[in-house]
Amino acid sequence: MKNASFRRSLTLALLVSCLGVPAMAHAAERYADRPEAQQFIAEMQQRHGFDKDALTYIFRRAQYLPSVIKAISPPKDPGVRSWQRYRGRFIEPVRIKAGVAFWERYQDTIKAASDKYGVPEEIIVGIIGVETIYGRNTGNYQAVSALSTLAFDYPRRAELFRSELENLLLMAREQHRDPLDYQGSYAGALGLPQFLPSSVRNYAVDFDGDGQIDLLNSPKDAIGSVARYMQMHGWESGAPIALRASVTPGADLTALIANDVDPTFEPATLTSRGIKAANGEMPPNKAAFVELVTPGEDSEYWLGYQNFYVITRYNRSSFYAMSVFQLGEAVKAARQTALANRR
Repeated sequence: MKNASFRRSLTLALLVSCLGVPAMAHAAERYADRPEAQQFIAEMQQRHGFDKDALTYIFRRAQYLPSVIKAISPPKDPGVRSWQRYRGRFIEPVRIKAGVAFWERYQDTIKAASDKYGVPEEIIVGIIGVETIYGRNTGNYQAVSALSTLAFDYPRRAELFRSELENLLLMAREQHRDPLDYQGSYAGALGLPQFLPSSVRNYAVDFDGDGQIDLLNSPKDAIGSVARYMQMHGWESGAPIALRASVTPGADLTALIANDVDPTFEPATLTSRGIKAANGEMPPNKAAFVELVTPGEDSEYWLGYQNFYVITRYNRSSFYAMSVFQLGEAVKAARQTALANRR
């Protein structure tokens, strides 16, 4: 419930104690009994003034989720990544149709967010579409349990998820909600845009003006928050995002590809290496040289500009950024066609 608070958790903890309810089975497996969780509770008490008993109750309820570890762990045999296979997951009829409907329903909000933050409407639509198919798949993991599992049982990224667990508890206090109520992805990402708790606290906005931020139940908040996230990470209004590149046969691309998504190459440098924009119009902006690999097929080559790089702040992957870009373009084209057919 939106108005529940940490005080409710404390009251429940004291009630359980007073009634003498039998301890749950496998008590040793409860996070509240783990030394590392007890240390975390002490730190939250010292740094942020949380009530120890309320937090202990929360971590008695948090569960170890083996499916979270399975989902986040790298595959044992990763194979070769395929851009065409990856692209096919996102630029497909169901998602495009859902994107047109979403854009139609929230067109005023999307335009307002685009105008305020300088981010194209299709990029806002593209991100929400890639992340959750416009709210259809926001995750069904209890966020406290997912983040506890990763913070205390996934050493390779424990520091990151310990920080996100801290931010989840802080966010719950700020939003006057029970932290046990949040549901999200296996990594603790929340709502239509799949913000981690730290991103909710740092970038999310109350775009529907109801006095609270709700990225799950308010698409308007999600739309405004995505646009603000992009702006805060350096989006350049009116600047290019990505252009397909034309490559001179025999050009040595090794050093350019190794640079990944950072837009560091001047147009003159790219031209001297045999690279230009396929449409013949080379913007003056610095760019990254991006290779999208598909096994058994020729790679696609693109010029990725500052705004392409900003999309990778959401997910540091050229495949991800290009999927957002192309889904947004596909939804935009489909919407324009639908509007034209109504005339």
